[in-house]
Amino acid sequence: MEGLTERQKFILTLVIHEFTRSAIPVASQTLVKRYHLDLSPATVRNEMAVLTELGYLRKPSKVAGSVPTEEGYRFFVGRLLRDTVLPEPEQRTISHQFYQMRQDMGQWIRLAASVLAYQARALSLVTAPHPVDVRLRHLELISTRGREILMIVVLSGGDVRQKIISSEAPIPQDQLSAIAQRLTHLMQGGDLTAIRVSATQLTGFDQMVAASLVEEMEDVERSTTGEVFLDGVSHVLSEPEFAGSEDALRAIQLLEERSLLQDLVARSMVSERVGGVQVLIGGEGTREELRPFSMVLANYGAPGYMTGTLGVLGPMRMSYGRSISVVRFLSNLLSNMVTETIADDISTYSEEVEEE
Repeated sequence: MEGLTERQKFILTLVIHEFTRSAIPVASQTLVKRYHLDLSPATVRNEMAVLTELGYLRKPSKVAGSVPTEEGYRFFVGRLLRDTVLPEPEQRTISHQFYQMRQDMGQWIRLAASVLAYQARALSLVTAPHPVDVRLRHLELISTRGREILMIVVLSGGDVRQKIISSEAPIPQDQLSAIAQRLTHLMQGGDLTAIRVSATQLTGFDQMVAASLVEEMEDVERSTTGEVFLDGVSHVLSEPEFAGSEDALRAIQLLEERSLLQDLVARSMVSERVGGVQVLIGGEGTREELRPFSMVLANYGAPGYMTGTLGVLGPMRMSYGRSISVVRFLSNLLSNMVTETIADDISTYSEEVEEE
């Protein structure tokens, strides 16, 4: 961008604004009339020709008018990332919605997906917060029938796992409760490495329970994303460039694939700072099906303890200012709520680290 004059940067910004609004290739005459420019259409046309030569604009056909390229959008987004903020009245409205249900994390995630879709007029994606460092909080063993026993595991961040295990012979409930209490006391607060070590030092049924616990914790650690919530599919499919497009529908369905989600989560974690926004223009190396789209992503949560990912997907001509500001605001809001919810876990973990 160092080679562009201020006038060229200004005209490029106007082209992007106008194409975002209309989805129609932008002509020089349109810019002069709509934005009351103190320039002739010929002058604007010449500047647009330079921007085309430099790769920031392109002409989709022989008809009049140009549209931004991926490089043009990157210039635009680079400016927006520094100073876009959601208006305060909207911040207050959204905050009020969330704090009415502050005790129900599952409802937050659904609400976040709904708010993102509505505010950005795009498809939203939110993953439930996932423990970064999985630790045992509590263990219960409940007799069901015969030799079958229900193992209930409560992990850091409130993640609850259930598994049916079998003993060699029926075990009375009072003995199961005593075993669960003993194992909880022995392994409480331990991470996967510590639990593995403890399991090797046990024998009999205690060792079998510990081995099952290790399997559950390994399963949690293998998953880099929690439950996924999508909303606003209709917003994307109603855009002029995607109306009636099966390609657009297939691209949206891709977001439910675990491999793609893990890639997007990794990209959102490039900036560990809460509220650090990543903008992927034209998919940027994710999947070819996402080439006509852009995504705005951010991570949220308590860094080092529990994190999730949120973002929006829309056409490449999406309203980046709006999308970036709402994603950033919700990232910070949800981070505060997650931190408050797991404050006790964080305090306990910090004390254990100090003791070690």
